[in-house]
Amino acid sequence: MRGVEAEEPHSPDPVDPVTRRRRRRRGWIVTGIVAAVLLGLVGGYVGYALTAPLPAATGDATPPTAQPGPAAKIVLPVDGAYALSVAGGEEFLGPDGGALSTVSADDPQPMASITKVITALVILDAKPLAGPDDPGPTITFSKADHDLYDAYYVRGATIAAMPTGSTMSLHDALEMMLVISATNYADAVSTWAFGSRSAFLRAAKDWLAANGFARTTVVEPTGLDPRSVSTPSELIALGKLAMANPVIASIVAMSALDVPGFEGQGNTNTLLGVDGIRGVKTGTLETANLLFSSQLDVGVGEPLQLTGVVLGAYSRDSIDGEVRAWLDSIRAGFHEVTVNERGATIGTYTTPWGASARMVLADSVALLTWSDTPIAATMTELRLTTGEKGEKVGEVTWTAGSRSRTVAVVLDQTIRPPDEWWRLTHPFELGR
Repeated sequence: MRGVEAEEPHSPDPVDPVTRRRRRRRGWIVTGIVAAVLLGLVGGYVGYALTAPLPAATGDATPPTAQPGPAAKIVLPVDGAYALSVAGGEEFLGPDGGALSTVSADDPQPMASITKVITALVILDAKPLAGPDDPGPTITFSKADHDLYDAYYVRGATIAAMPTGSTMSLHDALEMMLVISATNYADAVSTWAFGSRSAFLRAAKDWLAANGFARTTVVEPTGLDPRSVSTPSELIALGKLAMANPVIASIVAMSALDVPGFEGQGNTNTLLGVDGIRGVKTGTLETANLLFSSQLDVGVGEPLQLTGVVLGAYSRDSIDGEVRAWLDSIRAGFHEVTVNERGATIGTYTTPWGASARMVLADSVALLTWSDTPIAATMTELRLTTGEKGEKVGEVTWTAGSRSRTVAVVLDQTIRPPDEWWRLTHPFELGR
C-alpha cells in the first residue's frame, strides 16, 4: 500500500527587502502629500486672514435739525394806496420779488408833483443830454416866464426866482424842478422845449402811449392840477424808467441843489440816504405822495432793488414813517440761522473688532434765510473701515429754498485696524 505523503505547514511568503522598501517609501510619500496639503491649507488660510479686506464699520448718524427763523411781518402802509416792485434776491424770494412785490388798490389818483418826473423825461426825449455832467443848452427866461412866479405864488405852489433875462442850463433847470420841486420851472422849461404848453401836452400824451402808460393822464406839466393822475402800478413803471435815465437818476439823488445862486436848498425827499433810498420824487396836494427807489442792504450779496410808491397819505411825515417801517420790516425778514456748531457730534462709528470713534462736524455753519423758509438737512452715505483722526467720512448739507451750505463730517479719533489674532479667529467677518 502506497503511503501518503504528509504536507508541510503553510507559511507566508517572505517579503523581499526591495518590496518592503518600496512600500515604506510609498507610505512616506502619502504622508508627505497629506502633510503638504494640510500645511498649504493652513498657510493659505493664514495668508488670507492676514490680508483679506476688513469689514466696514457701522455708523449711526443723524444730522442736526435746524429751526427756521420767525415768519417775516411786513408792515404795509395803511395811509393811502401803495405798490412795491422788488428785483434781486431771487435765491431768497423767488422770481420778481415773491410776496414782497405787491400792489394795493390800483385806481388812478392825483400824482401831484410826481408829474414833474414825466415832464422831465418828455423834455429829455426832445432835448437829450449826453450824460449827468452835460449842462445842455442854455435857457433864457422871458418876462412871461418871470410872471409864472407870481401866478404860482398865489396858488401856494413851490416856486423859485426866475428874473426876466436870466439864464440857466437845461441840467440846472431840471434840478430846480426835481430837487426842490419848483413849479414855475417845470412850466417854463416844458414850454421852452416844445414852444407852447399845448405842444408839450401833445408830446406828453404820445410819450405816455409809447411807454405803455394807459391809465396815466397829464393835463399840465407841474402836477398842480389834480386831474394829472396815475395808478400805483404805472408809477412803479415810471420810477424804473426814471432811475434808468442817468441824468434823472443823478439829479433825484442830490440832497441839495448845486445850481449857481440856489446852492444848498434841500431836496423835498427827506428820505434820501435812509434805507438805501436814492430818489425819486415827492408830491403834495391835499394829501402826500412819494415815489421812491431804494437799494436795500439786507446783509448778504447785492442789495435788493426796490421801487415803491405811496399815494394819498395824510402828510409828508406820515408817509416817511410808513415807508421807513415798510423797508425796515423787509430787512428784518432776513435771518442768519445757525444750523450747527463746530465739533458737534452727529453719531458714532463702531468696528466689528471693537474700535470706535465719534463723527463730528468740521465747521460751524450759519445760513441766511428769508422769513420762515424751512431748512432741510441731507447727509451723504458714510462708509469706513479704518481712518485717521480728522479724516473726512462724509458731508452734511443744509438747504433753505435755493440756498445751501455744506460741512464735512470727520472722525474725532483714529480707528486702527485689528490685530492678527482677531483676523485669524474671525474668518467669517473678513472680506465683507
